[in-house]
Amino acid sequence: MKDIILSIEGVSKSYTGHTALDDVSLEIPRGAVYGLLGPNGAGKTTLIRVINRITLADKGRVLLEGKPMTESDVFHIGYMPEERGLYKKMRVGAQALFFARLKGLDKREAEQRLHSWFERLGIADWWGRKVEDLSKGMAQKVQFISTVVHEPKLLIFDEPFSGFDPINANALKNEILGLRDRGATVIFSTHNMASVEEICDHITLINKSRNILSGSVEEIRRAAGGNTFEVIHRADDSTLSAALGSLATTLGASEGIVGGYTRTKIHIPNDNDIREVIARLNDSCSLRSLQEMMPSMNDIFIRAVNGTL
Repeated sequence: MKDIILSIEGVSKSYTGHTALDDVSLEIPRGAVYGLLGPNGAGKTTLIRVINRITLADKGRVLLEGKPMTESDVFHIGYMPEERGLYKKMRVGAQALFFARLKGLDKREAEQRLHSWFERLGIADWWGRKVEDLSKGMAQKVQFISTVVHEPKLLIFDEPFSGFDPINANALKNEILGLRDRGATVIFSTHNMASVEEICDHITLINKSRNILSGSVEEIRRAAGGNTFEVIHRADDSTLSAALGSLATTLGASEGIVGGYTRTKIHIPNDNDIREVIARLNDSCSLRSLQEMMPSMNDIFIRAVNGTL
């Protein structure tokens, strides 16, 4: 049985003339990085605001560790919104300390944790500078530190890699994974499907205010792939077809590659036949490799939103 830290049960939210969320339900396992995906205007930000109790749902409920959320539970959440909220005229260190104190840390502990994080993310020299002097990427780091410094059990990041170059984006990904490994649960809202594949364990895809797809990333990709495999071998088409028999069918034309090998896509409908197919290809087709072809999360996103998944 899964250890669920956050449950969304039948949540709906409407504004004048617009339904932002329509009976959305999902469960977030403890210790996971959970991707919250969807096109612009799908309802992701509204759901995040409901979780944070910034907005109250019209229907449904949000449970934290099996209990309805209360205002005090917000102290167990770290939230980094897409729209950043730093005060430009404040000193960087004073700004971070202000946020840490708001989350319940005393001054001494807050300063110790903040200095450690500033060193870790390479911005220690900016402690006494004004926020307005920071680059977008530097400001992002300060916002990230302010989100995680009180070590909440639930972290919510809305487009956290916006404004980062590839090196710093990768460093931040590693920090997020480190937080997960140390026991935090992470909700990660993004349009970057490559990031989803790299760090998310589970996802929910919201489209037109409804949850249209939920599950583990691996299971979703495998199901969307439809048991399609790439075979690298040394056999002509007739020999390959004879070897596959009724267990599999070829998809499209074969393609010659370096070393005298041929690349062919095949479909194996029954999982139980995969080992037999491998044995047959080994016997008669000089099999080099057989690899399952799973679609990217970007392809799945497009197909799900377009209703073709």
